[in-house]
Amino acid sequence: MKAIVQDAYGSADLLHLRDIERPAPRADEVLVEVRAAGVDPSVWHLMTGRPYVARLSPQIGLRRPTHRVRGWDAAGHVAAVGAEVTRFKPGDEVFGNCEGSFAEYARAKEEQLAHKPDGFTFEQAAALPVSGVTALQALDTARPRPGQKVLVIGASGGVGTYAVQLAVHYGAHVTGVCGPTGTGLVRSLGAAEVIDYTREDITDRPVRYDFVLDAAGNRPLSQLRRVLAPRGTVAFVGGENGGPLLGGMDRWARGLILSLLVRQTFRPVFAVTRRQDLLTLKQLAETGALTPVIDRAYPLGEAAAAVRHLESGHPRGKLVVTI
Repeated sequence: MKAIVQDAYGSADLLHLRDIERPAPRADEVLVEVRAAGVDPSVWHLMTGRPYVARLSPQIGLRRPTHRVRGWDAAGHVAAVGAEVTRFKPGDEVFGNCEGSFAEYARAKEEQLAHKPDGFTFEQAAALPVSGVTALQALDTARPRPGQKVLVIGASGGVGTYAVQLAVHYGAHVTGVCGPTGTGLVRSLGAAEVIDYTREDITDRPVRYDFVLDAAGNRPLSQLRRVLAPRGTVAFVGGENGGPLLGGMDRWARGLILSLLVRQTFRPVFAVTRRQDLLTLKQLAETGALTPVIDRAYPLGEAAAAVRHLESGHPRGKLVVTI
């Protein structure tokens, strides 16, 4: 089968389309014939091996990637199932988290898959899992109540577009922070207000937010505290601008320590794809409460170009690789 393979850490120039052996599912796994795969920051982290501290995990690899095929998000058809799998059968249309989804076939744990939302294309379904689950679990750290004020930093990105829609669905008054090219998009997703960070700082307005999702940049805790309600919560997602060694984890640690000393709460989000969360996303998608925003789709052979687009920092919503 064809797959995007990487043998060493580095830039997107090291991503190559090759013919490799088709994987076989273990007892608790499903083999998915991939039709589309999402591109999210985890692809960049695994490609570059950054932050370096993550390489201490045997699942990542100290000197070179443990898993050579990139990609996590996937949507496609079930090609085969392991002996212990009971929820899926060959031919089912599914979406979820696969190991190495930039390929014609990829393995997935049964618990990290769900049936594709009705009426969704494979491209739309592939854009849901990692970013959608991350936004869902981030907001669950302090579920906004109707009327509460929510600030989403990075509102036009993959996680941000889902977070805006989810917060609006929960009845919150949402303010999105993004660049000038994303303001119209963020408003169309339901945000009541939009801050263009190139023209205005988040601290310029005399507003205190009950919940802040920081999905972009590496803003100082002192700045976030100034816009946070006395008992508000900040959820940190990602850390691409936090330095090569720790990748923003030092800010997360300072936030956790600060939470012990003040009434405000600062929490990093380590999202894990779970079947129940996928089912929640599926239900929200089918009712129209959640719609994937796809910036652009790339064929499998141009996966490296998709990652470079991601690295630019300015995709509007999600990027997708089609197979």
